[in-house]
Amino acid sequence: MSIQFLLKRFAEQGARPAFIWEDREYSYAWLFDQIVMMDEWIKAEGLRGQLVTLEEDYSPYAAAAFIALLGKGCIVLPMDLHLVEAKRQEYIQLAQVQWRLGIENGRISIRHKSNASSRPALLAALEQEGLGGLVLFSSGSTGVSKATVHRADRLLQRFRRQVRPLRTIPFMMFDHIGGVNTMLQSLSSGGCLCIIADRSPEEVCRTIEKHQVQALPVSPTFMNLLLLGRNDEAYDLSSLEVVSYGSEVMPETVLAAWNRRFPGIRTIQAYGMSELGILPTRSKEPGSLLFAIHDDHVQFRVVEGELQIRTETTMIGYLNAPSPFTDDGWLRTGDEAVLEQGYIRILGRRSEIINVGGRKVYPAEVESILEQMDCVQAAVVTGEPSSITGQKVKATVKLATDCSLAELRRLIWSYCQDKLPPYKIPQKIVITEEGLVSSRMKKVRTPSAAASPMDEVAAAREETSADLDLE
Repeated sequence: MSIQFLLKRFAEQGARPAFIWEDREYSYAWLFDQIVMMDEWIKAEGLRGQLVTLEEDYSPYAAAAFIALLGKGCIVLPMDLHLVEAKRQEYIQLAQVQWRLGIENGRISIRHKSNASSRPALLAALEQEGLGGLVLFSSGSTGVSKATVHRADRLLQRFRRQVRPLRTIPFMMFDHIGGVNTMLQSLSSGGCLCIIADRSPEEVCRTIEKHQVQALPVSPTFMNLLLLGRNDEAYDLSSLEVVSYGSEVMPETVLAAWNRRFPGIRTIQAYGMSELGILPTRSKEPGSLLFAIHDDHVQFRVVEGELQIRTETTMIGYLNAPSPFTDDGWLRTGDEAVLEQGYIRILGRRSEIINVGGRKVYPAEVESILEQMDCVQAAVVTGEPSSITGQKVKATVKLATDCSLAELRRLIWSYCQDKLPPYKIPQKIVITEEGLVSSRMKKVRTPSAAASPMDEVAAAREETSADLDLE
């Protein structure tokens, strides 16, 4: 796969900073030289066109390796270095990876080589074409990680279009489509990536102040955590111009609170997924949850309540799931949506919708209400089987103040009565002390609640009463 257009741009940028990592600048000239050196190593080791993992933390060296591997026609499966070994082995076995790579002392190294038996048909065909590719696993926030396969030429094509170069925090790792997009968008346009040590609100605010960051792509969950912790109050964030959010549904209350706290920052709703990449969008108006996809090469429609998209930059398929494409080439996104005057409103993932007696409940709507309560720090809403209504609404809650389960139950019922219809009010409440957010700063829909046995018993008694009340 040719990366000549990227190398040409890197050479033109010269001494301009491409990265700031561990408080040191790395120039575009350095990046160009690093890619050329890694290119020679890949060729010498006979890895051209091979399926490889790149198991690394985010760094200038890892970014250079990623681009060099794509340039040599490799199919790259990037992995977060902190991914648990069981999950790592699951991915490796599924793709039948032979070469596992990492970075040692600033150079690509082979960490492990195995004798893979046979490639999945999709990867074998891609290897034969010699065009290179990318394998990404979804976050699996509902318990299942799907492996999407992209062709490198299609993936890189969208980055021929340059945008205004900004100092940007790459919030997502490059094992996530959002991280890949941020990295390639910034570097192809002459921007600077300010790499953070961790994804805490405190570290993000510190980095914005220290390096005059202008752009921040994050999740709604992260934005809410920053608001709740008021981490911004100790830092100067005046350099920040734009915040883009995506990867999950944005609660209206969080967006309104964010815009009140940061009226001078432009807030943009992004839309993307592992299967599609990140698509350019335009909001109907500032602070609106309605948006349009702003790309002449992308078509969208809503069919029976599901958003469907057709574009040439979609993946070529899954390794471990049925095809999500319609017979006429539209990707079924799995997002429940409505169209309002030509604009899209995302309601939630179809897999997460709770069906209470034939009526739909969107978890994000209920979570948005619960998280306005003073006693609730965070809430995750899911469905549970009910012998009466098919499903009932369950809320797993992390408390902000001390509160018994019985008291919390009464508070939630009282608070939600004039804000939600009865069938949307949680009927089962579980208190947890565990985090409800993944390492990617998204809510986990299958949390392992750290509830005490007595809490579970009490919750079971209360949910029975609630079920009877609904009848």
